[in-house]
Amino acid sequence: MGRLLSVNVGLPREVAWKGETVRTAIWKQPVKGRRMVGRLNVTGDGQGDLAGHGGEQRAVMVYQMDSYRYWESHLGRKNFEYGQFGENFTVDGLSDDEVCIGDRFRVGSALFEVTQPRVTCYRVGIRMAEPAMPALLVSHHRPGFYLRVLEEGEVGAGDEIVKVADGPERITVAAIDGLLYLPGHSRDQLEERSAYPRTQFRLEELLAGNTQSVGDQDR
Repeated sequence: MGRLLSVNVGLPREVAWKGETVRTAIWKQPVKGRRMVGRLNVTGDGQGDLAGHGGEQRAVMVYQMDSYRYWESHLGRKNFEYGQFGENFTVDGLSDDEVCIGDRFRVGSALFEVTQPRVTCYRVGIRMAEPAMPALLVSHHRPGFYLRVLEEGEVGAGDEIVKVADGPERITVAAIDGLLYLPGHSRDQLEERSAYPRTQFRLEELLAGNTQSVGDQDR
């Protein structure tokens, strides 16, 4: 199904941005050897904004090498390194238009379940030195996604990623991301999706008016 190319971690730091100080852990660095993955994160990793990142439902962030190549071409850049998009797992395979909410994967000795797309955030724009990056991730249908940890264990670069179960509703990461952040979706569509247990993560917040459109999050 796929392969883990790099495990990346980083701790919160304060960075200057538009005259403000922003606390963020978007800078991730590859690690050597194997790392333990617990219920809340990869050992040595942290989050700067726990309101939008981290927790059991967002313990591990995944981004795909195919999207690295896509953005290198689209942005005309060749300076990307593992962890560039703030992800914990850089992977080969597992595209957003194929992986579904609720899919389960075995990586190393750990077991994971896909919970939701990346929470679009202006911090990835800071990391990429590209303010429009949050909007681009959504509009180009390449957000990446979060995993929760069903069984704790060790992982390392080179591990095979084995799919062990399909998500029951068969709704892709890209499709849910579009419902959350792109305009033109009716409330009925959102309510229909929010009725599915695997997709309740943020749709309930959206229906309550507690989330912003991707354009608002660029700040």
